[in-house]
Amino acid sequence: MRIKLFISFICIISFGYAQNLSVESIWKSGEFYPNRIEGFTALSDGQSFTKIVEEGNKYFLKKYQFKDYKGAGTVLVNLSEIKFNGKTLEFDDVKLSKSGKWLLVQTNTNSIYRHSYSTTYYAYNIQSKETHKVHNSDIAQTLGTFSPDETKLGYVSGNNLFVYDLVNHSSKQITSDGKQNSIINGTTDWVYEEEFAITQGFEWSPDSKYVAFMRFDETDVKQFQMAMYGKLYPDEYTFKYPKAGEANSKVTFHIANVETTGVKNVNLGEYEYLPRFQWSPIKNEVFVSTLNRHQSQVKYHLVTNPEAPTDRIFYEEQTDTYLDADNVILLKDGNAMLRTSEKDGYNHIYHLTFTGKLSQVTSGNWDVIDLYGIDEKKGTVFYSSSENGAINKSLYSINWKGTDKKLISKAAGYNDAEFAPGFNYFIRTSSTANTLPVYTLCDRTGKELQVLEANAELQKKLDGMNFSKKEFMQVDGAAGKLNAWMIKPANFDPNKKYPVYFNVYCGPGSNMVTNDYDGPNYLYHQLLAQKGYIVFCVDTRGTQFQGAKFKKSTYLQLGKLETEDLIAVAKNLQKETFVDPNRIGIMGWSYGGFMTSLALTKGADIFKMGIAVAPVTNWRNYDNIYTERFMRTPQENASGYDDNSPVNHADKLKGKFLLIHGSADDNVHYQNTMEFITALVKANKQFDLFVYPNKNHGIYGGNTRNHLYTMMLEYTLKNL
Repeated sequence: MRIKLFISFICIISFGYAQNLSVESIWKSGEFYPNRIEGFTALSDGQSFTKIVEEGNKYFLKKYQFKDYKGAGTVLVNLSEIKFNGKTLEFDDVKLSKSGKWLLVQTNTNSIYRHSYSTTYYAYNIQSKETHKVHNSDIAQTLGTFSPDETKLGYVSGNNLFVYDLVNHSSKQITSDGKQNSIINGTTDWVYEEEFAITQGFEWSPDSKYVAFMRFDETDVKQFQMAMYGKLYPDEYTFKYPKAGEANSKVTFHIANVETTGVKNVNLGEYEYLPRFQWSPIKNEVFVSTLNRHQSQVKYHLVTNPEAPTDRIFYEEQTDTYLDADNVILLKDGNAMLRTSEKDGYNHIYHLTFTGKLSQVTSGNWDVIDLYGIDEKKGTVFYSSSENGAINKSLYSINWKGTDKKLISKAAGYNDAEFAPGFNYFIRTSSTANTLPVYTLCDRTGKELQVLEANAELQKKLDGMNFSKKEFMQVDGAAGKLNAWMIKPANFDPNKKYPVYFNVYCGPGSNMVTNDYDGPNYLYHQLLAQKGYIVFCVDTRGTQFQGAKFKKSTYLQLGKLETEDLIAVAKNLQKETFVDPNRIGIMGWSYGGFMTSLALTKGADIFKMGIAVAPVTNWRNYDNIYTERFMRTPQENASGYDDNSPVNHADKLKGKFLLIHGSADDNVHYQNTMEFITALVKANKQFDLFVYPNKNHGIYGGNTRNHLYTMMLEYTLKNL
């Protein structure tokens, strides 16, 4: 979730430490938060980066060399001296242009949904120290982006696309039909943001003469309303939300001439979704990918001649189930790209030319997780994978022809990388299930140059708190082995019998059984262990990094196989001599709340207690891109939707059941809980309910998380 402060820079954040583990120390005081390295802005030379530092109550943008990471740095801008109309600007974030001439300053920034935000932009000339307001009206802006030649700035305001001239300090309006809940130009609608993870709906051509952009016509998309409490008469927030089987936005693709503001329509043929587009690094050609509604067929387009756009499809791929929106990197030679695909049964990297020639770069019975990029001069591709088991994430380099593969991190644990341009340096974040994150500056071979933050003090503190180790194992599901972990109570005695607390998610393409540090969740589970509970987690069928067959086994029947696995695993745990078979509980959030609801109904004889937070209870209520990817439409697959909907199994509920939801959940609507309540009341089933007013899917802010986990702990202690 976005937060109010949008500053992007390297910063070590630290807190003091508590002597005792409690919900408040985990979720409120910050006493167990590890230090972390915030994101850095690497410069195009690949040797240096910028960060914002506070010195003497003033803020400075400084430049540092990777080789001298903790050096004094060079001041580029005194941010505290940036003024407009004689008043100092209170900034939320700044963005330095590639040449270092311009600084884009964000003020009055507010989050909208998961990634989107609104702000007010100012352009600051670092040499002349002049500040100009980018947009003349008071309507907020978003997605400010410098043109490659740094003479212009593209941005979106009021659902319209604008271009600001950095030389003449004037704006041109490219589109004029933008309207709330109707037409969107240059950014995306709710469902694209949530499910394709994109908000940037426009891009500059490499010569800065054109802007390619997406246009969303939301006219046929039905509206959803949420009451926002706090006034005598609550406000009503209304937005377009396409549910399963319902109409989508009509998305079209266009290219605008920045000089003339003329807009050309691009005919891409028949398609439902346009999840990716990108200009060639060196040519005025645009790569576009399109998907059909089932998301089972992808087409790659190359659009040439911006003044009279011509479309050519150069590659197609389809499957009997679904395709993910693949990771694509266009190469600087302008003739080829790297992409990821599961076409051989596992997610791997492929080299694809614009003539359609495909060659595989990585191979094996494991999945590529991240495609970081390629050093084209040396032909080296950098990526992460599950080659060392689905619970681990390891970093690798490989020649684009599939040779000279090298491990550039430890094999075990979870490793992430943020590379600088040129791929000579990266910051590696490494952790395991029982150890805190360590941030290390590495060279391209993975050689450690400097440990930036080891969290040694907090790790020593945690080591002295007699925590139980999170143990990984494989367990028998309903149809094979499944990855799982267990945290046993402190001073575990195998001759005693303990209650078991399942924490689950089980959603398609998402794992919870991973060998990485799980932050506050890990500590909360340790608190439960200290209270005498075995904490247990399993990745059922449908989860990821074990190949496409395993991941897509739940296709058209979300919840069915996962519930069968949970019941089978719970029954097997009941046979363990150290488990109390009558005290097995389960908790989950979002998809995990869906699974918890099914466990307390379809698996009611096994689970004594359940806590479902923000659950989907009927997939007909959820957005169409996500739901139809795995289920097709309700019109095509009614039984798949209904047979595993908790709403239709309400009469089977047994045990203590707590439903929790945020009333302003724009993602999994509170409607899901209300519908389930209706079914439970009709079936005369007793349950417990708690609603957080005006809270979204994350249920956070102020004392909220502390309150939530205190309530869940007390509920668990009382009922399990």
